[in-house]
Amino acid sequence: MASSVSSSLHLLKPSSNSILLCPSRTTNPRRRSQAPVKAASGDSNGPASNPTKLLTFLGKGGSGKTTAAVFAAQNYAMTGLRTCLVIHGQDPTADWLLNCKIGSSPVVCNDNLSAIRLQTTKMLLEPLNQLKQADAHLNVTQGVLEGVVGEELGVLPGMDSLFSALALERFAGFLRIMAQKNQHKDKFDIIVYDGVSTEETLRMIGVSSKARLYLKYFRSLAEKTDFGRLAGPSLLRLVDEAIIMNRDRTQFNGRMSAEIWDSLEQFLERGSSAVSEPNRFGCFLMINPKNQLSLHTALRYWGCAIQAGTQVSGVFGIPLPDSPVKSMEKVKKEFSPLPFAFIPHLPSGSPPDWNAIISSSASADARNLLSFPASQGKSMMPSIQFDAARKTVTLFMPGFDKSEIKLYQYRGRSELLVEAGDQRRVICLPPKIQGKVEGAKFMERSLVITMR
Repeated sequence: MASSVSSSLHLLKPSSNSILLCPSRTTNPRRRSQAPVKAASGDSNGPASNPTKLLTFLGKGGSGKTTAAVFAAQNYAMTGLRTCLVIHGQDPTADWLLNCKIGSSPVVCNDNLSAIRLQTTKMLLEPLNQLKQADAHLNVTQGVLEGVVGEELGVLPGMDSLFSALALERFAGFLRIMAQKNQHKDKFDIIVYDGVSTEETLRMIGVSSKARLYLKYFRSLAEKTDFGRLAGPSLLRLVDEAIIMNRDRTQFNGRMSAEIWDSLEQFLERGSSAVSEPNRFGCFLMINPKNQLSLHTALRYWGCAIQAGTQVSGVFGIPLPDSPVKSMEKVKKEFSPLPFAFIPHLPSGSPPDWNAIISSSASADARNLLSFPASQGKSMMPSIQFDAARKTVTLFMPGFDKSEIKLYQYRGRSELLVEAGDQRRVICLPPKIQGKVEGAKFMERSLVITMR
């Protein structure tokens, strides 16, 4: 039985029948290029050398995330990249900033820049229709599904995130399920996403890695119980047929249930790997330099992003005319080693002149930060470091203190589960470090865990 490592850092042992899915090792992220990559070409089933990149901003409400998203989208469009700004919410701020009415399908705002507003009431119709078409072919529900009127259905809690994730998959192709269908439609180099809230965005960032565990349990239920063996094949065929409608039929047609389960696992693995690759996904913190609560919240979101399986690329702020230099240096130090840049303060009263704003000297640092220079990779703090000689695991966890972190260790001593920020992360231990937790302590925003 593992012991508590400190009075305020909890090491708990779950029940013996608990199971964790240890994520497979991902390949090393590609080195950052001097400019954002362009959209993939060719077959989306194979490895994309120039994939579509997804970008988003994290921060406290009112910190300027929508302004930053519009600035980033305008910047990329002006560099010649086909850009789409994806807004999820009814706030008309982006419409005013772009001087463009944003609808539920991509609308061209200016050269290389389109925008779309995600509306869940409309987004739920497409997958429902795909299931209806699949059911018409397989007759799984014997016509019951055909009688469902999608236009009558309202939005339930949780649906916003689910259908936003599906929409972003359609544009970015992280899982490469729906990308082929849209290979010549709605194809962009950069997708800038402005979500409903940072918490919902963080959930979507980690959805693929978290869903893998649920998939494992569902597969076990389907293969090892009478109910699962009876209902599982039909439901799998229905899902498989719906997926086929977005891809080449020859890939899935006639496959066995085990192969379909394996493919679903591979889809999720690709999704969890994509958010850790700088050329596929990037997120930035947005702060109000004069609001201390905004700073603390951004630090917290930095740690939450790491818990979700990604890295923060930098920090943006909107300058205030009376901000003292010493205060700003303190802010930059607090978020070190992340690079920091200001987005120019936008005039009120009329829509901004984006050509003048983006090309101004005041925007130079922000443009450089958004361009992902190769040197930026050196400033990113590794989220996990293993030291076999000392038998330690160092977890970089900004924004948390030890009273907010719980460690769970499972039988086999090969993995740790870290719970913090309302998120759980499984860490697979290298063979030379595997063992029981002996102790843990905080050092410079990092949790150092000693194994024995």
